[in-house]
Amino acid sequence: MLKVRDALVSALGRRTFLQVMAAVGAGGTAAAAMPGPASAAAPAILQPGKGPIHGKHYLRSRPDEVRWGYVPSTGSDAVLRMRSGETVTIDTVSHEGILEDQGRDPVAWFAQHGVKRDGVLGDAVVIARDYARTARNFDVDGPHIVTGPIQIIGAEPGDVLKVEVLSALPRVPYGVISSRHGKGALPRLAGGAVPAGITESEIMPPVTSDGRGSGDPRRYGNVSVFTPVRTSRKGALTGVLPRRGDRPVAFPLNPFMGMMGVAFADAPTMTDPALNSIPPTLGGGNIDINLLGRGATFYLPVFAEGALFYVGDPHMAMGNGEVALTAMEGSLRATFRLTVVKKGRPGAPSVAFRYPFAETPEAWVPIGLSDPDGSQGGQGNDLDIAMRRAAVNALDFLEHDLGMHRAVAYAYLSAAASFEVSQVVDRTTGVHAVIPKNHF
Repeated sequence: MLKVRDALVSALGRRTFLQVMAAVGAGGTAAAAMPGPASAAAPAILQPGKGPIHGKHYLRSRPDEVRWGYVPSTGSDAVLRMRSGETVTIDTVSHEGILEDQGRDPVAWFAQHGVKRDGVLGDAVVIARDYARTARNFDVDGPHIVTGPIQIIGAEPGDVLKVEVLSALPRVPYGVISSRHGKGALPRLAGGAVPAGITESEIMPPVTSDGRGSGDPRRYGNVSVFTPVRTSRKGALTGVLPRRGDRPVAFPLNPFMGMMGVAFADAPTMTDPALNSIPPTLGGGNIDINLLGRGATFYLPVFAEGALFYVGDPHMAMGNGEVALTAMEGSLRATFRLTVVKKGRPGAPSVAFRYPFAETPEAWVPIGLSDPDGSQGGQGNDLDIAMRRAAVNALDFLEHDLGMHRAVAYAYLSAAASFEVSQVVDRTTGVHAVIPKNHF
């Protein structure tokens, strides 16, 4: 533990270390040095079944129904059936605070950061304690609590599932931002190698705090920063982090689901590598696009009868790239309208029948992935490939849906559209284009 502390002091400076790492535990967790989250100005706790439930259907996250670290296969049994065009509210559970490197005890972990027992979600407690559908392996499994799948009656392979995000409510007044050894944008590579473009001293978390050799996730030296939520003077929810001096850093929340997907791969077991929850695929999944909050629409090609829609990885805020490894992770209550669009009928962009596609009230958002079949056939994370695919999908959309000559569309993209890095940390990397609707 002293080695972890010394490494963090060296990397952050003693004063910042004392401010940011006010409470360093066995798992390398950190609490911000500021008032706790359970203040009168913070949002209410949304325990399962309590508070506003906007959808016609309601789905909880139960330990005997969720998947921890894996997504459904095309042959999975649904936990809910609904008709096309109906709405569903889902209580999602964040993995942060319940993972093995945090002790797999959310009551104890959050208590270190001033959260009382009634401020911890009951479904998070039960999942951490009772989940037994698959044996957990922290070093192999994905981290996410995956809720679903939902069968949409009438959906067939070749269709599109139109996912409209109607609301995304924080369930707790706090989140967690984590950085773990060997992951993120500045990782120590397998065998101790240093990524091109940086030096060993620039790796995060610092290599001198790497305790993975212990075999005990609680001693890995991973860093989790507890992040309270406050309400600004203008009534907006903000995440709060400390800095040198008296005034903290406050940034706006932007709640959205990092993971929305449909069953894509066929697999014989629930823990088949093809179902790992980390890499996004043609079925969506861990897509991590921060434009997909309230008011957005996500289009997914369907590969299984009933589509088998699932969600997970709830985010309170995330910057493009998600460089540290996680966003500001926090459980959300999200409501969706799920609509089946048949091929040849209006209601979905043409690209969406073969590739995920997004839309906001202000923009169309073509997407590119570096390796859209996930872990099947190897894993590729070349950001250039993701960029090229986003550009091709944008061209196809402009040509076939908006009637532009392809050469002119290529010129338009160069002059007026933006290509943004979705994330660089999910094994499969992502890029998305932003095409403003007011140009058309």
